[in-house]
Amino acid sequence: MGRGVGLGTVLALMMAVTALSLPSIIMLKRVVKLPLLLTFVGVVTAGILTIGFTSNEVTHWFI
Repeated sequence: MGRGVGLGTVLALMMAVTALSLPSIIMLKRVVKLPLLLTFVGVVTAGILTIGFTSNEVTHWFI
């Protein structure tokens, strides 16, 4: 892909917008305690970054 944003970047953005949005975090804060919420945010962030970087690296194999 010579131009534009990488597939992994778009994929990571779309996942982060839904999983780590402020309304989502506020609703989760009402249900779970702060340490669990921070763990959730950390794990989801690490997963999204990993998927984004990995997708950017292997995209050229398929496209």
